Amino acid sequence: MTTETIRPVTKVQQALTAAHLYYMQDLTMEAIARELHTSRSSVSRLLSHARATGLVDIQIHSPAESAGRLASVLRDRYDVAAHLVPMPDHTSDVDRLERVAMSAGRLLGRFFDSNTVLGVAWGSTISAVSRHLVPKPLTGAEVVQLNGAGNTRTTGIIYASELLRRFGGAFGAHVQQFPVPAFFDDPETKQALWRERSMRRVLEVQERMQVALFSVGSPLSEVASHVHIGGYLEPEDYLLLERDRVVGDVATVFYREDGTSDAIELNQRASGPDLAQLRRAPRRICVVAGLSKLGSVRGALSAGLITDLVLDEPLARALAS
Repeated sequence: MTTETIRPVTKVQQALTAAHLYYMQDLTMEAIARELHTSRSSVSRLLSHARATGLVDIQIHSPAESAGRLASVLRDRYDVAAHLVPMPDHTSDVDRLERVAMSAGRLLGRFFDSNTVLGVAWGSTISAVSRHLVPKPLTGAEVVQLNGAGNTRTTGIIYASELLRRFGGAFGAHVQQFPVPAFFDDPETKQALWRERSMRRVLEVQERMQVALFSVGSPLSEVASHVHIGGYLEPEDYLLLERDRVVGDVATVFYREDGTSDAIELNQRASGPDLAQLRRAPRRICVVAGLSKLGSVRGALSAGLITDLVLDEPLARALAS
């Protein structure tokens, strides 16, 4: 007589079954609870687990009404795919950022696949996105840091590595850190370091990126850009930015409202990729929230830096007006 060992049902299997019954067979939570011999609250937790782990991918297709029309206007005017996050106008910038970051975290898996290089520019917004990533194990994928995070107060390694670790963990990707200052004191020091083989290796990975993920920096937002509050810029640097009519930055590389970046002195010392290199990435995802970022995102759009724009609806209306 043989005895067959029955393996216990895993949480993933339970979540998958609950999700199929709820989303595909239209059963109520009460009916699913009876079928699975569990409670309604347990079914709710299983459905939440299914969404959080990527077993369920919920997509909303807007009809040709306000959101759909607004996305069409932005596409026609700026040649971008706009991913709008609805919310009331009175929502604070802190809440806007969190909601937009959550949407971006769930959206990123559509664009990041196996054997793909994802370039990540650190900052307050992208740090929020990293907390909402949906796991999607990939093969041969790489995540590369686009700009250094060191300054006179800190090496920036702990901050940047924690952010990158979340991306690597969510996608099973190999992480390439970039342990250099955000801004060099002397442009010649930067050029000398860029000739080192250890640095060339990371720079070459940056050159191969197919997807770039970033936000736009602004000193005016309610949720201040990390580069403007983390000790990266000195008072004399702000005078230079004002003189050069700078409205924003991507990966600590600055630009004007018309999208130009030539002869901006601080860019000679910046560790981020120049804007021409960024434009060579086939997909460039910008995540931005809050009306205070309006000038910054307009400048980035004028520079042709964005292919996909994840933003809150009030900001989208301002861009379209």
